[in-house]
Amino acid sequence: MSKSAVKISLDLLSNPLCEQDQDFLNMVTALDTAMKRMDAFNQEKVNQIQKTVIEPLKKFGSVFPSLNMAVKRREQALQDYRRLQAKVEKYEEKEKTGPVLAKLHQAREELRPVRDDFEAKNKQLLDEMPRFYNSRLDYFQPSFESLIRAQVVYYSEMHKIFGDLTQQLDQPGHTDEQRERENEARLSELRALSIVADD
Repeated sequence: MSKSAVKISLDLLSNPLCEQDQDFLNMVTALDTAMKRMDAFNQEKVNQIQKTVIEPLKKFGSVFPSLNMAVKRREQALQDYRRLQAKVEKYEEKEKTGPVLAKLHQAREELRPVRDDFEAKNKQLLDEMPRFYNSRLDYFQPSFESLIRAQVVYYSEMHKIFGDLTQQLDQPGHTDEQRERENEARLSELRALSIVADD
């Protein structure tokens, strides 16, 4: 929007009417200066938001792939644990012969490191997921505060810029209604010209 406003003011400056009417040139020059200031503050706001909101959000989002991988590793460890636990239970239900006892012992030995791995991964997620979840507010709060401050600075500056522009362009003693009536009267004069008359 600010780029369009700058373009409009530049187009007005290049209008031949500016060469003919010094007052109009002064008004358009004041508008152009205000639009360029507005554009500069807008760009500053965009840069501030990029640094303090968008980039931190991207960094926060980059945590999710590794978090998802940790959950997937835990799920894989759980599947391995359940598979080996079922194998142990199958041998425990069989008749206790020498070969079955040997296979049961071997299955229990295979189960132990898999169970330990699952329990470690599960404990890590149970410990860290709530901390991760609870820390998101602490992470985002400075970004949101910065966003609000950037908006306050921007709109305060816009108020000042347009207040200054109003001071430069304002005709004392004219109300908005009077200006509107003057514009309507001028527009009626233009409509009355034969070159714009309806056929």
